[in-house]
Amino acid sequence: MQIGIIREEKIPADKRVAFTPEQCKSIKEQFGVELVVQSSKVRSFPDELYVQQGIQIVDGVSDCDVLFGVKEVPVELLIPGKTYFFFSHTIKKQAHNKKLMKALLEKNITMVDYECLTNKAGERILGFGRYAGVVGTYNAMLAYGQRFGLYELKPANKCVDRAELEKELKKVKLPPIKIVFTGGGRVASGTLEILNTLGIKSVSPEEFLTLHFDEPVYTQLHADHHYHRKDDGRFDMHELMQHPERYRAVFVPYTKVADVFISCHFWDPKAEKLFAKEDIQAPDFTLKVIADITCDIDGSVPSTIRSSTIEEPLYGYDIASGKETLPFEDSSITIMAVDNLPCELPRDASTDFGYALIEKVLPCLTGNDPDQIIERAMICRGGELTEKFLYLKDYVS
Repeated sequence: MQIGIIREEKIPADKRVAFTPEQCKSIKEQFGVELVVQSSKVRSFPDELYVQQGIQIVDGVSDCDVLFGVKEVPVELLIPGKTYFFFSHTIKKQAHNKKLMKALLEKNITMVDYECLTNKAGERILGFGRYAGVVGTYNAMLAYGQRFGLYELKPANKCVDRAELEKELKKVKLPPIKIVFTGGGRVASGTLEILNTLGIKSVSPEEFLTLHFDEPVYTQLHADHHYHRKDDGRFDMHELMQHPERYRAVFVPYTKVADVFISCHFWDPKAEKLFAKEDIQAPDFTLKVIADITCDIDGSVPSTIRSSTIEEPLYGYDIASGKETLPFEDSSITIMAVDNLPCELPRDASTDFGYALIEKVLPCLTGNDPDQIIERAMICRGGELTEKFLYLKDYVS
C-alpha cells in the first residue's frame, strides 16, 4: 500500500495536514507502508521538514492507493479510482458540495469521510473540535478585552503555536464576570482547557444563576441544563437526539446573569433556538460577548447572522434592529463566529488530529477492521453509494 498526503487546494488556503513530518516517519516504521507527501507552499509544515524525516516530496500522487487530506478536494483534481480520506461535507446534503458528491461517484472513488468515523456506540472518534474550542475561547477573551479596553491579545493565527497562545493569555485580567458555555464534547473540552489555564473558578449552574461572586467564574451546561421536555419538563438524551421537536429551550435565565456566552454544543435544526431575538431586546439581557464556536447561521444562537473570518473575527449585533454593526458599540453584542477556528493553530491542530488517525484508523486500514470503522464511514465505492448513505440518492440525481 502506498499512502499519499495531498496538499490542500481549496480556497481559502488551509494550512492543516492529516499527518505531521514526525508522524509520517512513524507511520512508515510502524505500519510498513510506503508514504509520500505532495509538495505544498501553504502547509504549516514546510516540505523540508518532511525531507528531514526521510519522507519523499512529490508533485503528483497518482501512483498512491490511499490519499489523505483535510478539506474538500476540488472536483477537477480528484483522481479516478482512488480511496480518499477527507471531510467531504456532503452527508447533510450540503448544496455547495453537490458537484463534489456527483464527481466522487462518476470517478469511481472510494470516499471515507472523517466525520463518519465512529466507534461501535456511534460516537465520532476524531475531529478538529478540540482546537476549535481552544481557539474560539481564546477569541472570546480577546473580544472581551478589546470591548472594554482591559488588555490586548495577539490574534491566535499570529501565534506560532499553542505555547505562544498560552503565553498571551497571561495578559488576561478579568473583572468578576460570569462566563457560560454549552456542550460536553471535543469543542467543550478545548474551552475547558483555556478557562482552566486562565485559572477561572468553576461553579455549578445553580450557583451561577443565584449567587454573586467577587471573581470571574464559569459554568458548563450540558443538554439537560438548557433543554426540557415540553410536556413534563423531564429530560432524556436519546429522545432529544431522536425527537428534538419534543423539547423546549430553557437557556434564557442564563442570558440574564452571564456576561460571556461560548456556544460549543451540537444543534439540530428541528430543535428550538436557545433564545429568541425578542429575548435579546429584554432590558435584563446581560450578554456582551458571544463566541459561537458551532457557528450555525441563524441557528441555536440567533445573533449569529453570518460567519466571520480569521482576519476579521468580530462583528456587532445591534440589539434593537438585529442587524450587523461595529463590534464594540454600546448598543450591540460582540459576536465571534469564525467557522474554521482550528486553522488559526494549524500545527497543533494537525498534530492532535494525526495522532488520533494513527491510533484509531490506520490499524483498521492496514490490518483488520473487525468493528468496520472504515466501512461505516465509506460514503461511496465503485461508483455507487454504500447502503448507509443511500439517502443521498436524490441529492445526486
